[in-house]
Amino acid sequence: MVKVLMQSRTTLFTVPGGDTIQMLKTAEALRKIGCTVEISTELEPELSLYDLVHLFNLTRPQELYLQATNARRQNRNIVLSPVYVSYREYEQHGRNGMFGVLSHFLESGQIEYLKITARAIRNFEFNKGTILLLLKGYRSLQNKIIDMADVLLPNSKSEMNRACNDLHRMRHKRYVVVPNAVDEQLFDHERIDLARTEETFYDSVLCVGRIEGLKGQLNLVRAMNGLDWPLVLIGKPAPNHLSYFEQVKKESGSKVNIIGELDHTELPGFYAAARVHVLASWMETTGLSSLEAGVMGCNLVITDRGDTRDYFGDYAFYCEPDSVESIRAAIIKAYTTPVDPQLRQHILERFTWEKAAEKTLEGYQMALATGKKS
Repeated sequence: MVKVLMQSRTTLFTVPGGDTIQMLKTAEALRKIGCTVEISTELEPELSLYDLVHLFNLTRPQELYLQATNARRQNRNIVLSPVYVSYREYEQHGRNGMFGVLSHFLESGQIEYLKITARAIRNFEFNKGTILLLLKGYRSLQNKIIDMADVLLPNSKSEMNRACNDLHRMRHKRYVVVPNAVDEQLFDHERIDLARTEETFYDSVLCVGRIEGLKGQLNLVRAMNGLDWPLVLIGKPAPNHLSYFEQVKKESGSKVNIIGELDHTELPGFYAAARVHVLASWMETTGLSSLEAGVMGCNLVITDRGDTRDYFGDYAFYCEPDSVESIRAAIIKAYTTPVDPQLRQHILERFTWEKAAEKTLEGYQMALATGKKS
C-alpha cells in the first residue's frame, strides 16, 4: 500500500485545531486499510521512505511552501487538503482593533500577510518560510503550492468552490472531495456512562472549540444571559485572543462553566450530557465538534457561514453570528425541540473516518498515477 508523510504548520500540536484532528484521524483510518502514514511538522525532511507527501491547511502557506518545494526536490507527488477558509466577513464585522479597520480597505490576502507578520513578531512564529512569504507575498505562495500539488482533497464541494473563487489556479486541478468525519467508536452514545458526568452538566448547552472571536463564544455567553440552562465552554483560548477570553470570563455568570482544554477522549461524556451544542462561528469548513455532538444526540445550533449546510442540511438550527438575539432564539428552539434520530444516522452514513480514508486513498492513487515528479 501507499507510504505517506502528512505535513502541516509547525504549530499543529502546540495550537491544535480542527486540522490537527483531521490529520490524526485520517492517518489512523488509513493505517487500518494498510497504508503507512507518518506525521511531521518539519519543513524539509528526508523523504526516501515515502511515496508521496500529503499537505494540510493552505491558510499557512509559509510552511507548506517549504514542505511542497522539499517534496518536489525529492521527486515526490503531492496531495493537498486545502482546509480553505475565508475570514473576510469576520474581519470586517466581528473583529475589533487594527485588523478590523484594515479589512475594509485591504484584500483578504493582504490581511493574512499582516497577521502572519504580527504572529512572527509577537509569538516568535518565524522560520525560513516566513521570510519567503514576506518577500513573495501571501497569495503568491498559495499559488505556487497549488501549482506543485497533483491532487486536491477539499472537505466539501462548497469549500472547493470558495477556494476556486479566490485562487483561480485551483479551477484546473483534479480533486476528490474527502468528508470531515466523526470517530464512531469514541463517540458512541450507547457506551457512555452518564453517571460519571457531573450533575452540573446534565441538559446543558455546550460549546466545544478554541475560544476566540471567530468561534463567537462571547455572543453565546450573552445569548445565554437570562436563560435557566447551564452553559459549558470547552476549549483552549487562542494565543492572540487572550483579551477576548478575559471578556468571555468577565461576562460569564454563575451558570457558565469554563472547563478549558480537554483531551479528545474526554469529550463524549460532555456531549452525551448536553441537550444542545452551539457553534456560532463566523466561518467553519465543517465544525468537527458539531459532527461529534450530533452523533451523540445533541441538537445543533450553527451558522451557515462556510460549508456547514453541505454537512447538516436541514438537521440543524441556524443563527447569525453577529446577533445575540438570533443565537438566543435558535438555542431556545433547539432546546425545546426533540432530537431527530435521523441526524445521527445522516452523520454515520456519510461522515466517518473510514469513509474519509477511502476517499483519501482514491486521491493518493490518482496522484501516483501521474508518475514521480522531477
